[in-house]
Amino acid sequence: MSIVLVGVNHKTAPVEVRELLAFSEAACAEGLRALVDGEVVREGLIVSTCNRVEVLTATTSEQITQSHERISTFLSESRSLPRDQFRDYSYSHIDDQAVRHIFRVASSLDSMVVGEPQVLGQVRQAYSVALEAGTAGRVLHRLIHQAFRVAKRVRSETGIAANAVSISYMAVELGKKIFGSLKGQSVLLVGAGEMAELSARHLINAGVARVLIANRTEESSVR
Repeated sequence: MSIVLVGVNHKTAPVEVRELLAFSEAACAEGLRALVDGEVVREGLIVSTCNRVEVLTATTSEQITQSHERISTFLSESRSLPRDQFRDYSYSHIDDQAVRHIFRVASSLDSMVVGEPQVLGQVRQAYSVALEAGTAGRVLHRLIHQAFRVAKRVRSETGIAANAVSISYMAVELGKKIFGSLKGQSVLLVGAGEMAELSARHLINAGVARVLIANRTEESSVR
C-alpha cells in the first residue's frame, strides 16, 4: 500500500483559501465517506485546522496518480474552489515524504508556532472522526499511532515544549504590545472555533472586561 497526502497550509495558501477549504467535524465524516471508494482511495482522514487542511489517504502503489487526482478533485469541487487555483495553493506528498510530513505535523514542527500544543490533539481528533466514519483501516491506524509516538519523543527528548505557546496566546500578547494593558477593555472575537475559545480564555486572564463574539451561527458562539 502507498500513502498519498494532498493539502494546503499557512505557508502555501492565504487565510481566505484555508477558510474556504475548511471542514467542520460533521463535514469531515461526510466528506470522507464520499472520498473513500474502496478502490482508488482505500482509507482516508482529514486534518482541518485554522492553519491547514490536509487529506491523508492509503491506496495501492498502482493507483497513486488516480488517488492524487481523486483527492484534488474532491477538495476543489466540494469547496467550490476552481481547480487551477487549488493547484496553485496545494502541495502533495507520496509514501516516505507523506509519512515524514504527518510526523512533522503531529510533532508541531510544521506549525506556524513551532512547539504549539494544540496540533497533536487536532490530529487525534481527525483520526477519531475517520474511525467513526469507517475510513481509517490498518494502514492509517499504524501510521497515525506511529505519528503519536514520534510526537511524544519529540516533546520529551527536545526542548521544543519548554516554552511552547499557542497562536491564541501570541495574539493576546501582541494585542498588549499594540494597545497596552487590556484590563477593563471590551474585545471582539471573530469566529467561535477552538482558537477563538482559547483566545477568550487568555483575554479573560489578561483582565478584559467583556468579550464579544461574531460568528455565522449562534449555536457555536454560546457555550
